[in-house]
Amino acid sequence: MDKIALTAGALYVIILLRAGGTFAVGWLAAAGARRSRFAGRISSAKFQRAEQAIQRWGAPVVAVSFLTVGFQTAANFLAGSMRMPLPRYLPALFVGGAAWALIYATAGLGVLEVLGRLFAEQTALGVSAVAVLLLAVCGAVVYRRRRAVPSSGDTVADGS
Repeated sequence: MDKIALTAGALYVIILLRAGGTFAVGWLAAAGARRSRFAGRISSAKFQRAEQAIQRWGAPVVAVSFLTVGFQTAANFLAGSMRMPLPRYLPALFVGGAAWALIYATAGLGVLEVLGRLFAEQTALGVSAVAVLLLAVCGAVVYRRRRAVPSSGDTVADGS
């Protein structure tokens, strides 16, 4: 249990620094944009409504973003760039970060422990498991890339 608590604590500090830093970078980027040639676009009524909605309702999105893969950084950056008030952002950061740290500490340590035992007791099976995992990941990447690229038969004729 001490190993999980120590790992969760370390991960919690890491996520607070990383997500908080991403929020700060977003805040600074928005401050720079407000002083640039984009200031006119940023001051539009539509943008202001979006900014107000994120300032008011964005905290739950930030908290839940820690349970996703790939959306966390974008949510924190957007919260910063849309100037979410710190009294709304910090509780979302603390709660979401704690959930993230606990999940990764428990599940992550569990997976590492299982892999360690597998390699120690049955090396060939461990190597095979890693090879299958790598092949599955490569297959998924190739599948997604092929699906994203339209084939030559999918192009639309321009009528000329």
